Amino acid sequence: MIVGYAAGAFDLFHVGHLNILRQAKSRCDFLIAGVVCDERVELAKGYRPVIPTQERAEIVANISYVDKVFIETSENRLDTWAEVEFDVFFKGDDWKGTTKGRELERLFSTVGVRVEYFPYTMHTSSTKLRTVLDTLSGALPGAVQA
Repeated sequence: MIVGYAAGAFDLFHVGHLNILRQAKSRCDFLIAGVVCDERVELAKGYRPVIPTQERAEIVANISYVDKVFIETSENRLDTWAEVEFDVFFKGDDWKGTTKGRELERLFSTVGVRVEYFPYTMHTSSTKLRTVLDTLSGALPGAVQA
C-alpha cells in the first residue's frame, strides 16, 4: 500500500486545493492531508489564515479524496514523516527545480520518500482570494477589515 502526503494551509478552500488532493489520491492508496497550523502559516506567509486550523482540518477531512488529516505543527518535514510515515510527498510544481524543492527531495531521500509534483493551479490561490476579500471589505461602507 502506498501512503501519500499532501500538505498545505488549505485556507479559503478553492479548486486548486481540490486539484492537488484529487491528483494526490490518484497516485496513492491512502492519502494523508497535512493541514499547516495557524502559527506556521503566519511565520511562512506573514499573516494568519482567515479560517482557523481546526476548521480548515474539518473541511479537508470531509473531502472524499482524503483518508486522514494531520495537523502540522513542526517546520521539520522529517518530524512530520516520523509521526505519520508516508511513502510519497506531493507538492505543487512551482517548487520543482527550485532550491527549496531540491532540498526537500534531498531531505526525503534520506528516509526513502519520493517527491512528486503536480501542476500548480495558476488562476486561483488563497492569497489572491484574500486580496479580493480585503479589497471588497475596504470598498464597503462600515466594513471591518479581516
